[in-house]
Amino acid sequence: MSIEGHSSAPGANVIVEHYCEHRHADGTGCKEWGGWGHSPSPAVPTRWWCWEHFSHKTFEQERALRRKLEAAEGGKIIQ
Repeated sequence: MSIEGHSSAPGANVIVEHYCEHRHADGTGCKEWGGWGHSPSPAVPTRWWCWEHFSHKTFEQERALRRKLEAAEGGKIIQ
């Protein structure tokens, strides 16, 4: 893979790894990849969560997640 045509600005080609920011009741953090970010404005740094802990899901998205988790508990596989 070539970097030809990419920005030469300082920090422009830096990869930032972000993990879920959720904290459990015992103080430990979630170990999942934080693929879902949210920021109320460009001036506020983005915060990151895994899909399970992302608090900005729609009702339909939340309902689909619950169905998937319930099916997984019952041994069914839903994609």
